[in-house]
Amino acid sequence: MFRQSVRNLATKRIDKILIANRGEIACRVIRSAKKLAIKTVAVYSDVDRDSMHVKMADEAFHIGGAASADSYLRKDRILDVCKRTGAQAVHPGYGFLSENAEFADLLAENGVIFIGPSTEAILDMGIKSKSKHIMDEAGVPIIKGYHGDQQDDATLLAESRKIGFPVMLKAIMGGGGKGMRICMNEGEFQSQLDSARREALQGFGDDRMLVEKFVEDPRHVEVQVFGDNYGDAVYLYERDCSVQRRHQKVLEEAPAPGISWDTRRAIGEAAVRAAKAVNYSGAGTVEFIMDKHENFYFMEMNTRLQVEHPVSEMITGQDLVEWQIRVARGEKIPLKQEDIQLNGHSIEARVYAEDPENGFLPGAGKLVYLKNPEDDEHTRVETGVRTGDDVSQYYDPMIAKLVVWGNDRQEALDRLTEKLSDYHVVGLPTNLKFLKRCALSKDFQEINLDTGFIERNEADLIPKTMAPTNEAIVTSALIRSFREPLASTNPFDTLINWRSNMPTVEKFSFNALGETYEANMTSLGSNHFNVQVGGQNYDSRIVKKEHGFTVEINGVRAHVSHFEENNEFHLFTADGPVVLEIPKPKYSKLTEGGASDGDAVAPMTGTITQVMVKAGDTVAAGDILMTMVAMKMEHTIKAPKDGVIKQVIGIEGETVDRKALLVKYEE
Repeated sequence: MFRQSVRNLATKRIDKILIANRGEIACRVIRSAKKLAIKTVAVYSDVDRDSMHVKMADEAFHIGGAASADSYLRKDRILDVCKRTGAQAVHPGYGFLSENAEFADLLAENGVIFIGPSTEAILDMGIKSKSKHIMDEAGVPIIKGYHGDQQDDATLLAESRKIGFPVMLKAIMGGGGKGMRICMNEGEFQSQLDSARREALQGFGDDRMLVEKFVEDPRHVEVQVFGDNYGDAVYLYERDCSVQRRHQKVLEEAPAPGISWDTRRAIGEAAVRAAKAVNYSGAGTVEFIMDKHENFYFMEMNTRLQVEHPVSEMITGQDLVEWQIRVARGEKIPLKQEDIQLNGHSIEARVYAEDPENGFLPGAGKLVYLKNPEDDEHTRVETGVRTGDDVSQYYDPMIAKLVVWGNDRQEALDRLTEKLSDYHVVGLPTNLKFLKRCALSKDFQEINLDTGFIERNEADLIPKTMAPTNEAIVTSALIRSFREPLASTNPFDTLINWRSNMPTVEKFSFNALGETYEANMTSLGSNHFNVQVGGQNYDSRIVKKEHGFTVEINGVRAHVSHFEENNEFHLFTADGPVVLEIPKPKYSKLTEGGASDGDAVAPMTGTITQVMVKAGDTVAAGDILMTMVAMKMEHTIKAPKDGVIKQVIGIEGETVDRKALLVKYEE
């Protein structure tokens, strides 16, 4: 997939790299290091002991507790592992310590190479107000705003009035959408400012803010740049990352569709000027806001590898992690600007454990079943988890990145929707259906893109959950009834449950959305049935295939697969997954206990931080029962109905699994 780089001009020896990260990015770095015959060292927390990146690395060392502050953010422990293993360099991935100037300095002081830019570049670009001044002087277009030291409410409000509403409030030390609020008018200014400050203080330990004019209906277009230690820098074209929720990207594509080649060249050259202004070395991303007239304005520079870097690799045929390693050990950039060719189109979909129908609430817990689409020359699945692994409440809930390539955008889109249907996940909610709806939506297909894309199309992208179709019930019943044909030639063996002078009939029941669906199946031969659902008859056949089944219903064939766990039946079809409940016998309900309809259960795996009710309390639907923290976010558990609390099971400080019973009502 990747073209060969130029000959080795190394001036520094790197034959062992420590990866100060986890998950899919750690696995990604390990693969490129192996291509260069470089040994790798993994580090891991308590909950990552059996993770994929730990298994893939040549060596692995435990560095602390589950919380990132106790492990992946421990500079001293990571440095200690470098010394113990003889690792000459550290690759920080993204997140955690990837843009931490103190960490880069600490490594340098101890003779360890930081695979990233200089401390000065990290500091210059990490403080948004300072970066704006540098970009302005370098001739990079910027949005005018207030980046001053006066941080009292009155000053920020006065400056907002000068700029003119709507304005964007941003944490000076922010990133990843944290500490960022859009303020549409003066009336909501104070509440939005207070909220942004609280989030900034919690996330970065710094609540200083800047104010900028908010560009309405903006596209988020960013440029992949790369610099070396010889003063050279190049761009590897741009990416459109406009499809976002909570200011975090969901779909990314390269190149940005629908923009002119003049704009493509201009934004790439502006990004190179930005990189050269801070003597940038290594991989970086210059992010711009672009209006509908293709005017673009500098937003920020991320001084690290980006999550979405694979789409830039797919359209240029380069391995950016390999480039990072080569430049870090003293080589020049492998290619000149004129040699970097743009070929085809690539799209990346971030597969998250989250519930789009519940405000994109992140999930945590065990991946009971995970089937990734097959990798091929046009498809990459970047992941750090397998069936049986946990998506931990302590880290980002991303399961994988699905990256596809096509000769043009339409071919890439077609491949993306096909591969999304091949993704099967059981155990946690995912955004797979949402991603497919995004890709198929009229606005996305017609390149009507801006950062308000999701909100504008919410009704279509996140529709109300639909009841299962009769065909889905028929298909599920066929699978549950399937029996391998017997080798015997005895005609009586071909009809399962055959009785003399009686038709062979089986009955199956499924529950979904509070309703019960029944399928009555009359056997017409080996795995050939008349199935009655909802008063309608379906002539149906089922054949076992290597990966699933081929089902024929009234002459229409489809390939399906399934996974059954306890009393849950998961059907995977081209239109997306269908989850059905297999009713339990009454005797098992009486002996199991647990949650009843209307009791409060945990929406995800997390830690309970506060309990507001006790047994005997009377509550109304919507009252807050308790709070919990998961995925670095606080969530409130609200009363699902009016009633009297019989028992509070959730205990403050306790970690609970998804669907765990928290509060039980009086019957």
